[in-house]
Amino acid sequence: MEIYLDKRAVKQIRLSALDAMEEGDTETLREDIIEAFTDEQIEEIERRIDTADFYDFLSEILDEWSAEDVDELFELLEAQLGDAGVDVKYTPAELEDEEEEETEEEEEEEEEEEDAEDEVFPVEEEEEL
Repeated sequence: MEIYLDKRAVKQIRLSALDAMEEGDTETLREDIIEAFTDEQIEEIERRIDTADFYDFLSEILDEWSAEDVDELFELLEAQLGDAGVDVKYTPAELEDEEEEETEEEEEEEEEEEDAEDEVFPVEEEEEL
């Protein structure tokens, strides 16, 4: 089974993981991870894992996580779900950052082009005869 996490979900998990690292509370992180999956995906995962409870499954992963590195959390999720026969796909942070930079550069270029088009050049008016 393959599960694709969209950029929004990955970004939310990353932000929650950073908050959990700072505050030491993983409850919001656990909830955000759960929200990244559909109900059907959770049901399928629960059929495949030993505990048969996705919440407990995530608790074990979060207990194993050192809370020092966000990428480690994603690696643990991938590994544990992989052991259950679930292949999780997502855009890694490095690629997200590159895509955001490219998008920002493209937007800046478009703005510069628009500004250049908007510049008003003096036009000599013809005298009426």
